[in-house]
Amino acid sequence: MTIRPRRSVLYMPGSNARAIEKARSLPADGVILDLEDAVAPDAKADARKQVAEAVKAGGFGAREVFIRVNAIDTPWHADDLTAAARAAPDGILVPKISNPGQLEMLGQRLLDMGTDRKTRIWAMIETPIAILNIQAIAAAAKDSETRLSGFVLGTNDLAKETGARLLPGRWPMLPWLTTCVLAARAFGISLLDGVYNDISDAEGFVRECQQARDLGMDGKTLIHPNQIAPCNDAFSPAAEEVTQAKKIIAAFDQPENRDKGVVQLDGRMVERMHADIARRTVAIADAIAARQ
Repeated sequence: MTIRPRRSVLYMPGSNARAIEKARSLPADGVILDLEDAVAPDAKADARKQVAEAVKAGGFGAREVFIRVNAIDTPWHADDLTAAARAAPDGILVPKISNPGQLEMLGQRLLDMGTDRKTRIWAMIETPIAILNIQAIAAAAKDSETRLSGFVLGTNDLAKETGARLLPGRWPMLPWLTTCVLAARAFGISLLDGVYNDISDAEGFVRECQQARDLGMDGKTLIHPNQIAPCNDAFSPAAEEVTQAKKIIAAFDQPENRDKGVVQLDGRMVERMHADIARRTVAIADAIAARQ
């Protein structure tokens, strides 16, 4: 089982050369070099050139590198997509995706440009219509030409568009968050949580990371380097979890249990599906260990 950790993915402004350089050494699993919200309109062209050159230059190590372009309906999108496609990052993150037709168009443009097949499309889910269309959007991943590999939740934009309040525990948004998790898992794509705005509230941030983990998300997008370590910790399997997972795997690997659907372990009944979950836990732990 090959798994790429995506516990912590940090936004970095594409207009800030020092931030981009810093991104090469931070302990985040991924970085998003941002051409959208973090860049003023009159700085878009320079940021685009700087980000493309940085991605081509490399030096990001094992970190997954994304370029967030401007949305399809903006005057900067076409040039952003062309520059990103030529730079060939791991992923191109596209804001305001609302229907599968947009993904088909993006996939066709990347194909026409001969973009490296390693470059995947990630969709930001941040509008009411996207939530209503989430199953159809996720299903676009079945068409390999769309290159759809993941969702990034835009919880700030969802709050803006709906009037829902960003409260501790995010109960106004929970139905939307869980619907996105279901759609992502149904079609085999990854899912990253939205950002946490209050960088001074360390305890609230940890709670939200834990909530996202418990809901089944792969990781969280971040806005400050100080959020990386607690985020990595929250999305990493605990040592006792890994130990228990290895015990479950070992139990089912015993010759007398290999054909059984259920075994008894430490006084409780464990099903074969728990062994599958255990293997994923160990695979994630091993992938994280390999990065350190």
